[in-house]
Amino acid sequence: MLHGIIDIGSSTVRMAVYDIRGGDIDMLLKKKHVVGLAAYVKDGVMTQAGIDKAVEILEEFTGFLHCFRITRVAAFTTAALRNAKNSREAVAEIERRTGLTIRVITGDEEATFDFIGATHAFGHKDGLLVDIGGGSTELVAFADGAITQKVSLPLGATDFHARFSDDVLPTLAECRRMEEEAARILSNVDCYVTSQNTPPPLGEVPRRGGEGHAVTTSSTVSFNNLQMDALAGIGGTFKSGIALFNAVYDLPPENLTIDARELPALIRRFTSDRDLPQDDVIRLMRAVPDRLPTILPGLTIANVIAKHFGATRITYSDSGVREGYIYSEIIGT
Repeated sequence: MLHGIIDIGSSTVRMAVYDIRGGDIDMLLKKKHVVGLAAYVKDGVMTQAGIDKAVEILEEFTGFLHCFRITRVAAFTTAALRNAKNSREAVAEIERRTGLTIRVITGDEEATFDFIGATHAFGHKDGLLVDIGGGSTELVAFADGAITQKVSLPLGATDFHARFSDDVLPTLAECRRMEEEAARILSNVDCYVTSQNTPPPLGEVPRRGGEGHAVTTSSTVSFNNLQMDALAGIGGTFKSGIALFNAVYDLPPENLTIDARELPALIRRFTSDRDLPQDDVIRLMRAVPDRLPTILPGLTIANVIAKHFGATRITYSDSGVREGYIYSEIIGT
């Protein structure tokens, strides 16, 4: 059966078409628009311009799906719309104008879907999963194939660019301010865990998280006590980061591992106050044409996370929240 999955993120709005048969999924096609919805949030409110931009893209996607008679469509949104003060009103207007039903997934659900999607691809039983989005960052610690702790942090590449940078590429000083803010938030990570691990409303049954995946967290696991030599990275920041890393260090596109110890040098190399050689401009534009404003903020967040957990390697996986949503909400139901 053909299914359309639409992910309204803080940096990008994506649509993918999957052929789902039993427990197997096959992605046939993927479309995306780099929108930066997080930048349309002013004083905590999603602006009308942001709503209009979301509607414009979603109408394009629904038109495409209608052309191929794909009627099984699931749409969800993450941090930019989730965290806006007018989230309910903005989502309602987008639904009314596009005819879609849009699920606002919580940070906790986003972390769970990330875990389910990525672990299907990685096959690892233990580790720490990181997803740096445009408006939030999800961390998921897991052992023996089950989540031991998860949290959604207010760290986002698009949000950081809007808050700290005045140009397409940030200066080194602006990256330093981003680093300080990321370190401040990460130093209080267990406080965010505590605030998000609240019981579900009375009568609401917690989601199972897909067949074969335990999602119950243990409050005894502290992120501040975790040390991991390697991290598993998913999402656009790491996809772009590995592309830039490979371009700079002349590695083949098949390489999916970033040496985290090289991140500070990689960030400094592309700051706007450095006189960029033309070869580096070419590398940057070829590797990350759609993420020029957010690549350094995203890598800065990645660098802080790697340092916090003592990681020297980050391995990228192309499977994440959309695949996790399918396994949990479509196949697992």
